[in-house]
Amino acid sequence: MTASIPVITIDGPSGTGKGTIAQLLADTLGWHLLDSGALYRIVAVGAADKSLKTNNIKEICDFAAAMKVVFSTRFEGSILLNGEEISFQVRLEETAELASQVAAIPQLREVLLQRQRDFRLEPGLVADGRDMGTVVFPNAGAKFFLTASAEERAQRRYKQLINKGVSVNLRALLQDINSRDERDANRKVSPLRPADDAVVIDTTTLTIEEVLEAVLIEVRAKMPEATAL
Repeated sequence: MTASIPVITIDGPSGTGKGTIAQLLADTLGWHLLDSGALYRIVAVGAADKSLKTNNIKEICDFAAAMKVVFSTRFEGSILLNGEEISFQVRLEETAELASQVAAIPQLREVLLQRQRDFRLEPGLVADGRDMGTVVFPNAGAKFFLTASAEERAQRRYKQLINKGVSVNLRALLQDINSRDERDANRKVSPLRPADDAVVIDTTTLTIEEVLEAVLIEVRAKMPEATAL
């Protein structure tokens, strides 16, 4: 029964370090990793490629239901959409903006819900996203919600993109982050918020190592048998 397979959820807005923490935690535990945000970004890439508007709900959902996705390696590895390499497009800032828009479509979230739950495999799963602890895996053994100031998150994203050779404007990034936060927090379906039983960690002034250690302390306390750390 998949319900007995342990799950740890890490939710929060972009730029809080949740993707990095999820990867490091999955590597530490030897568990599977779900980057749920990548699924919405992949839909965004596919929708843009087919010139689908965000109000074209049926065609977007049909595309999401039929798409074939392959993650050749975990976290920042190769991503194939219907046999085509799309890793670079998936990580563009405009893709993140469009992904936030399509993620507000209730019908699309329903289409992708079971796909996300299918990642729950032995020996366990670390799920990174925005509604992992509230909707997708509400019975997860340990839940975390990472946050950080919008200014710090914009700086992190700016440095990340510049290092990848992508031209970007810091002020525009901050505006995009603020508008995305407002849309994610106020959407009718699966709004971005911490689960009632999630541990909230503000990463604004913390290093990745400090955040990981705080997460591991909680995981060891809540899931000693599952983690065996």
